[in-house]
Amino acid sequence: MGRQSRHTAGRRTPSTVGGRGELRIIGGRWRGRRLSFHAAPGLRPTTDRVRETLFNWLMGDVLGARCADLFCGSGALGLEALSRGAEHCDFVDREPGAIRQLEQHLRTLEAEKAGQCHGGSAEAFVAAAAGPWNIVFVDPPFGAGLVQPICDLLAQHDCLSAGACVYVETAREEPAPTVPPSWQLHREKHAGGVTSRLYRLD
Repeated sequence: MGRQSRHTAGRRTPSTVGGRGELRIIGGRWRGRRLSFHAAPGLRPTTDRVRETLFNWLMGDVLGARCADLFCGSGALGLEALSRGAEHCDFVDREPGAIRQLEQHLRTLEAEKAGQCHGGSAEAFVAAAAGPWNIVFVDPPFGAGLVQPICDLLAQHDCLSAGACVYVETAREEPAPTVPPSWQLHREKHAGGVTSRLYRLD
């Protein structure tokens, strides 16, 4: 998800027309499905190219996984995971409009049982230790200082399964989060102004 910043200049993002955006699911059972979303100021869905790279990294992990899409916005990452065979995804966002829209998308895709939407802060949700999750997507607004606190909470609370994967997307110039020794940096890629990191727990 994420929110737009000057660091995304030049990136190919989903099209917007008349205040509406369009998200395309790129793989799995809903491949090619296009879903509209309200193009709220600053909303920055993860691009097709970055999603393709991420799900290539996760190819052996998604099937049957329980996921959490924190700071979900348009829900691009969680919906892609469900399309590719994840068992469940918790979608979390503090914007009521984003949550209502995702609930509608899940109904459209007949996936209400697989996806559950939660309004409120990702920090409060993780602190409630709602897992365990096999895959967690951390893609907050760029430059907002949210990556380190949410990684700290994920490490502190009993909400990650053994061998879990944590994906973190930041602006390229933002520092990598400080993570526990048990979080091994499995993959890292820079594309334009974005850095993608995938951690795997020992």
